[in-house]
Amino acid sequence: MNGSPRLIAHVIHRLDFGGLENGLVNLINRIPQERYHHAIICMTDYSDFAKRITNPAVSLHALHKKDGKDPSVYLRLWRMLRQLKPHIVHTRNLSALEAGVVAWFAGVPGRVHGEHGRDSYDIDGSNKKYLLLRRLCQPFIQRYIPLSRDLETWLMGAVKIPKSKIRQIYNGVDSERFCAPDGGRASLPLDGFAGADQLVLGTVGRIQEVKDQLTLVRAVASLASRSDEYRQRLRLMIVGDGPMFKEVETLVHEKGVADITWLSGARDDIPELLQALDLFVLPSKAEGISNTILEAMATGLPVIATDVGGNPELVVAGETGSLVPAQDSEAMATAIEAYLKTVEKLNQHGQAGRLRVEKKFSMDAMVNAYLAVYDEISS
Repeated sequence: MNGSPRLIAHVIHRLDFGGLENGLVNLINRIPQERYHHAIICMTDYSDFAKRITNPAVSLHALHKKDGKDPSVYLRLWRMLRQLKPHIVHTRNLSALEAGVVAWFAGVPGRVHGEHGRDSYDIDGSNKKYLLLRRLCQPFIQRYIPLSRDLETWLMGAVKIPKSKIRQIYNGVDSERFCAPDGGRASLPLDGFAGADQLVLGTVGRIQEVKDQLTLVRAVASLASRSDEYRQRLRLMIVGDGPMFKEVETLVHEKGVADITWLSGARDDIPELLQALDLFVLPSKAEGISNTILEAMATGLPVIATDVGGNPELVVAGETGSLVPAQDSEAMATAIEAYLKTVEKLNQHGQAGRLRVEKKFSMDAMVNAYLAVYDEISS
């Protein structure tokens, strides 16, 4: 590609703390500025999360979409695209899908849509109304980027997207920012919560129904009730905030595990908190490609995850961790118990996970794959 850098307009629902948004920021911070520069258009708004953008060639825009139906937002988007004149519009997930159609009407030559994971209100991607919407938008989109093989199969099968339009790309992880601590497990920023004899397990994510932290709480409570030794050794950390925070907090007290549980709320020191864990657990009902799994693996942690979405593409059962059925607290408890019984597996599976990240999920590999798509439709 010759000449001055070309503009990519990334259209998302909202720029805030989350896996999709984290992946977007990682990407635009690393794309060479002499090749592309960027605008982020939020259908609603953006938060202080925008401060994580270090690339100076990025402009931020908010369309302030109203809750529910707001047809006028598409006119505002059309006007913005006519003003910015991007070479490529890259939309992400269902909430921004129709922006690809607006981009076509605005004369944008390149149109890409990313599928990062199914929505909490359509976990299996079978909603007929949404499938119809996706099929109607398909002629306006030149390339689809699913983040997992599972999503790629769904796009081709359920949505009927031609394989020629699909370029599957895994998320990358910053293996320098996320790495194992020197000298063993780091200390949690909570005095007296966990000593050297405790096994600290935890999860990171928005506290909402699809992430299903309730099942993790039930699993820990079940395990703690199996023996006094387990109760003494177990410590649970749940990082995040969201609409179900109070429900999780209530369950922690109802199950009698409040004394061994830390509900940290939203935090911006995730790399340090992961270094203070022995074991990472992801209890989600649905996932695309989980950034937090990759970050945990890069930190040298074994991972227990539900056998949904792209999780089996990341976690190798028996090698880097375990896979359990979704919403099965007893199976999750048994998987955690295996690490209590054989502590040596923590280090073995953690090291294998770190090696897997370095080989298959590097940030460079992700950036180069996206650049190949952008170059392909810009030529």
